[in-house]
Amino acid sequence: MSAVERAVNALTELGLTEYESRCFVALTRLSSATATEVSQVADVPRSRVYDTMDRLERRGFVEVQQSDPREYKAVSTDTACSRLNEDYDSRIQVAETALGRVDEPETTPDEGMWAISKSEHVTDRLVAFVEGAAATVHLLVATEDTVDERTLDALESASERGVDVYVEVPTEQVRDRFDRALNDATVVVESDLEATTSVNAELPAKLLVTDNRAVVATGLREDDLPDVRYETAVWTYGNDHGFAAWVRELLADRLESKHGSP
Repeated sequence: MSAVERAVNALTELGLTEYESRCFVALTRLSSATATEVSQVADVPRSRVYDTMDRLERRGFVEVQQSDPREYKAVSTDTACSRLNEDYDSRIQVAETALGRVDEPETTPDEGMWAISKSEHVTDRLVAFVEGAAATVHLLVATEDTVDERTLDALESASERGVDVYVEVPTEQVRDRFDRALNDATVVVESDLEATTSVNAELPAKLLVTDNRAVVATGLREDDLPDVRYETAVWTYGNDHGFAAWVRELLADRLESKHGSP
């Protein structure tokens, strides 16, 4: 794909029509141009160039010289990108306002079991639950190097606002990392649990319970590429049956029998 086509595709994805994208990119390649010249360079019918240029002018992408024939000039790339950014910010604000006025359902959509298949979204969910914790956070880390800085920051912030944070880690090395990253109010201990690979080649990674309500269980799965693994998860909130109830009871028993309540 040529640089011109990539630029046209990018502008189209950012909200311009295909004709607007083609005409603007064509103008950036010319110092100034008539509708006929734009049509030839952009491969857009000349009859459509006029209304396309009018729209681009209203959006601040094109300057018009009232000559005969009329000539058009593209604004600078920096100016165009700035106006695209302003347009996106405005659309996001409109969407946020509109969504805020939509009636919410009487029951929370979080009830039930939910799956997360992308690694980056696993951390989002973990951090969201830790940030929303009001009383307790219990994190059990089964596999090394599966806790990133965002999660550590969220754990420290929870501890600083008075939440009881209790972390179990697999090795002394991992414990040292947590001790360095977290404040003294956080309880970090070495776990006696050992992570073993299951028959489907998935390795347990982390188990989180907050306020005895939210549960996240994550695992590492091997990718087709060598030495590449990605993290997936299941989570629930406010579910008093099945998996969630069993996990809460399991961790509560561990705290009481081995370490005392955090």
